[in-house]
Amino acid sequence: MRSLAAAPLWGLWFAFLALPFSGLEGSLRIGLACALVVGAARLAGVVLRAEAVAPRVAKGRETVAELWESFLRGMRDKRVAPFVLLGIMALPWWLGRYETDVLVIAGIYVMLALGLNVVVGFAGLLDLGYVAFYAVGAYSYALLNTWLGLPFWPALLGGAALSAAFGILLGIPVLRLRGDYLAIVTLGFGEIIRIVLNNWDDVTRGPNGILGIGRPLLGEFRLSQPMHFFYLVLALCLFTIFIVNRLNRSRIGRAWAAMREDESAAECMGVDLVHAKLTAFAFGASWAGLAGVVFAAKQTFVSPESFSFFESVIILCMVVLGGMGSVPGVILGALILIILPEMLREITFFRPMLLGGALVLMMALRPQGFLEARGLRLAEGALPPEMREKAERTGR
Repeated sequence: MRSLAAAPLWGLWFAFLALPFSGLEGSLRIGLACALVVGAARLAGVVLRAEAVAPRVAKGRETVAELWESFLRGMRDKRVAPFVLLGIMALPWWLGRYETDVLVIAGIYVMLALGLNVVVGFAGLLDLGYVAFYAVGAYSYALLNTWLGLPFWPALLGGAALSAAFGILLGIPVLRLRGDYLAIVTLGFGEIIRIVLNNWDDVTRGPNGILGIGRPLLGEFRLSQPMHFFYLVLALCLFTIFIVNRLNRSRIGRAWAAMREDESAAECMGVDLVHAKLTAFAFGASWAGLAGVVFAAKQTFVSPESFSFFESVIILCMVVLGGMGSVPGVILGALILIILPEMLREITFFRPMLLGGALVLMMALRPQGFLEARGLRLAEGALPPEMREKAERTGR
């Protein structure tokens, strides 16, 4: 019964988290409830590990895994995908403006999370300053549009290119860094960008931000409603998913995977680490730049407060919760962390506690995320037939 001994510790932890919001009595109740839930879960785990039950549990897990794989294959089926896409495109017609606007924000964060997944999930480079590239894209469009009158579509490409250039500039000084040291440098880079935006009054207008940013135009039609931005963001998300999947199955994607597992071994096998790291930073930053341009066009206002360190943490949480290296998992993580807090808006004071508790539970119970990346299946399209059959038989 050693597993039950940790239940009171979990209860104390959640009581401590709830203390600033619920007072002493309320926090004790929450802690007691959490201790009972954890204790029941641990007891159920002990029962399920019994010799008579374990084979049935293993068979049930295999069945669930097979069902999920069948679902994913069905989603990729060319006969099913058009109906799913039509269902998604019909959402704004029966949702309200507020719900559609939440979906637009969720789509922007899906692009951000997929871009960070290239850096963290594919290449294994921990980036805590990713929001800096988001800010570069947003401010590039804001300045080019308000100063030079540049339209949205050229600025979309310009923002992505400028963010990619900043990604390369960040990648050059961190080529020899790994792990915690890399995280510290990227964190400093993000804070430098935010402080520059906050203090360069002559260009960025400092804390006041930039107003009057132009909306996108399609000929003479101006995109101004949440429904309009929903279809724009949906198209960009589909484009991002296509490119990221192609990258993952390409030669550079296999180089990223080798570098993520062991840099020294990858270098000995002929992987150019300099090229691989700079390419990962550039590709990841370019998607953040695209998202930043869309964000600036949607809000028609940008300020440094929108690009704080907490934004980088949230985007990283989307990647970690969904499953590093898994494209469907990252999309799921982004949707959960954007849509679920809006559904829980009535309990605003408890949202940080719930988010922190969920992260702790995920790291303790399922550190690989909701949808784990499947080793060889990430690049099975590039495998010879005999290796593909072996991967399918072994489930790796």
